[in-house]
Amino acid sequence: MDIPLEIAYHNTDQSDALDAKIRERVDRLHRFFSHINSVRVAVEVPHRSQHNPLAYHVRIEVRVPDKELVISHDPGDDGAHFDPYLTVRDAFNAMERRLESHSQKVRGDVKALHGPSQGRVLRLFPDYGFIETTGGREIYFHRNAVIDDGFGALEAGTPVELSIADTESEVGPQATMVRAISALRMEDEPPSHG
Repeated sequence: MDIPLEIAYHNTDQSDALDAKIRERVDRLHRFFSHINSVRVAVEVPHRSQHNPLAYHVRIEVRVPDKELVISHDPGDDGAHFDPYLTVRDAFNAMERRLESHSQKVRGDVKALHGPSQGRVLRLFPDYGFIETTGGREIYFHRNAVIDDGFGALEAGTPVELSIADTESEVGPQATMVRAISALRMEDEPPSHG
């Protein structure tokens, strides 16, 4: 890396053991993309309450030539995010998929998609949510991107079709259009006409 790894902790104490796990996972990132300029990792506990006392949030920013890739793993409803090691694992697993996908695009190995991307709603919040695509990417969307004012009808697990913006938002890749569908098609299956 051109710039040394940065690890920051917010609203939680620094941990040498967690630092070691993060450094181990950062070292593995080079398997997925050979030239990484910099990596920043932030571990935080966004807010503490009686019901959610230690929900961890991990944000990973990886700078590669001409692009910054961001994974932002919110606690959501997943009980595993009460363990910082599992939260770090999940975030780095997502970053590895993102780097592998980016590497394939750079090499020109990506297959042409037949129609819009598809996925399932992963998490919902009052005005926005996250979708996991069939390719394993996590995509942010705002309620205004859902066509026909259908945001209120979405729930976790709802299959959707989406268009992804070429430029990323501050929370990573962003959907410009989201539409609920009845079922997902397989990645290699062309859309039916008729």
